[in-house]
Amino acid sequence: MGILSRFNDIVKANINALLDKAEDPSKMIDQYLIDLSQDLAEVRKETAGIMAEEAHAKRLADENQAQVDKYDTLARRAVTAGNDGDARVFILKKQELEAAGAGLKTAYAAAHENAVKMRAMHDKLASDIETLKARRQSIKAKVAVAKTQEKISEMSSSSARADGAMEAFERMEEKADNMLDRANAMSELTTSTAVEEARKLEEKYATNTPSVDDELEQIKKELGK
Repeated sequence: MGILSRFNDIVKANINALLDKAEDPSKMIDQYLIDLSQDLAEVRKETAGIMAEEAHAKRLADENQAQVDKYDTLARRAVTAGNDGDARVFILKKQELEAAGAGLKTAYAAAHENAVKMRAMHDKLASDIETLKARRQSIKAKVAVAKTQEKISEMSSSSARADGAMEAFERMEEKADNMLDRANAMSELTTSTAVEEARKLEEKYATNTPSVDDELEQIKKELGK
């Protein structure tokens, strides 16, 4: 299972567990922050790994292109020196590298797409955690006021106690809805277009490789031979 799917499952599991024991919102928000911080640590670790894969794929593609350029230069030098046989050898090597390079570029494009999505998910989660931290004291203050109001209601009459309980349940339901909305928003980050991008790149680079003789003649024309 990929990190995107696993992260979505982790968040949903945490949300459901909190809702089952959601008796005190002030305690619930503390536990929620603890759980999300643990999730963030896992996402950060996975993001670093995927970014490393992206860097590795880019390095391979760049090294391949450098080799292609080198053999192209050598072929041109051989033609200038009148050594068609040597030029043919260099052109053949260049064409082999170009064929391998198409796959390397496709791999890099997919790795880059994955890295972008993981960074976006990491940043979204980190931002949400900071937002919750900023609101935590406000939530606790409201809960404290609510508890005081509930005590006063309990002392006044049975009817008032019932009204207070209803009001408390409505507040809890609203908090649960907000938490689920956040979880659903996070899950939208899991969609990836890497496969489609890779397919498009494969079509882009799926061109017919010119023959050695054709490329030799082209180089001769460019060099005036």
